[in-house]
Amino acid sequence: MTERDVERNYSVADFAAKLRRLADALESGKPFRIQIAGERFTVPKNAQVSVEHERGDSEEEVEFQLKWSLADADEEPEEDTEV
Repeated sequence: MTERDVERNYSVADFAAKLRRLADALESGKPFRIQIAGERFTVPKNAQVSVEHERGDSEEEVEFQLKWSLADADEEPEEDTEV
């Protein structure tokens, strides 16, 4: 598998809807299937969740991150979403 780093901007409403679906999947202990820039993958139910804050001279950034082992991503989710 090749390395990949993709970033995409959304309207507040679209971003909030995606976060709600992800939060529902995490709370219910289910995997979450998502597509980003043409690639579809599964966030497994046991993904590690973290929040990162970065501060520079002229801006700040908050990142909500999910990390998992590729071996854990074989679970099949109930839903799919396009990002």
